[in-house]
Amino acid sequence: MTRILGIDPGSRKTGYGIIDVERGKARYVASGVIRIPEGPLPERLKLIFDAVSQIAQQYQPAQMAIENVFMSKSAGSALKLGQARGAAIVAGANSGLAVAEYEARKVKQAVVGSGAADKLQVQHMVKTLLSLPGTPQEDAADALAVALCHMHTEQTLLFTAGGARSRFRRGRLSV
Repeated sequence: MTRILGIDPGSRKTGYGIIDVERGKARYVASGVIRIPEGPLPERLKLIFDAVSQIAQQYQPAQMAIENVFMSKSAGSALKLGQARGAAIVAGANSGLAVAEYEARKVKQAVVGSGAADKLQVQHMVKTLLSLPGTPQEDAADALAVALCHMHTEQTLLFTAGGARSRFRRGRLSV
């Protein structure tokens, strides 16, 4: 079994989602949103770092997947998002996690089947794929989608490399 932590970074809200992968099947473990209060950016980044570190310590994932920065409304927003990503990535790396990064379009393609899917479609497919009783919060659903994208990407790499079945049973997702 392999546990994956997915992160949807943001300087005000950072979503996280955790799944277990065993024999090619994903099972929901936990998800939520780290809400960052108003304040100076360095303090908000520290809160993201501390929260992701605490989540990694609590759930003990083996891998972390995070969404890449995309160009938003302004360069300033993109820079803040990049810094929030950096805080989360360092927290994961400090926790000894292998960290993978994915473009938003690739995440949507892996989960919904279309890189142009909207947030509601992502939420619906995450709920369906993980057999959740309710719809997860938007940022938590995005983080779970990142984790699912990582699972699918790693499985594809294993099958392409050959010998995937025996390696996957032993809980290793990387080639």
